[in-house]
Amino acid sequence: QVHLVESGGGLVQAGGSLRLSCAASGRTLSSSPMGWFRQAPGKERAFVAAISLGGGRTDYADSVKGRLTISRDNAKNTVYLQMSSLKPEDTAVYYCAAGAAGTTIETIKSNQALYWGQGTQVTVSS
Repeated sequence: QVHLVESGGGLVQAGGSLRLSCAASGRTLSSSPMGWFRQAPGKERAFVAAISLGGGRTDYADSVKGRLTISRDNAKNTVYLQMSSLKPEDTAVYYCAAGAAGTTIETIKSNQALYWGQGTQVTVSS
């Protein structure tokens, strides 16, 4: 059983920064694509960012390009989301996701992740 635990969320002013972390336990996820989604109040969960197995390829939702950066440390079994120039519309619960071993970044983008974390709240005040 794989467990994903997010941390790093909180309250920040517009224009500020946060770094989210997602630590995996249960098995190594170095062979799995990983990503982040978010769900704002009253809205469906939406794709934010994804990263390939070795970290060589990343992809982002248009709304976050240039402001959010996904990265991973396979030695620590952890994926990160560096968030800068935050806007009130970034307010949401952020979820970490991991795809099946050996699959591509498209698995995450197409919302076919196998494992999900419980989420961490990010609130951006204006």
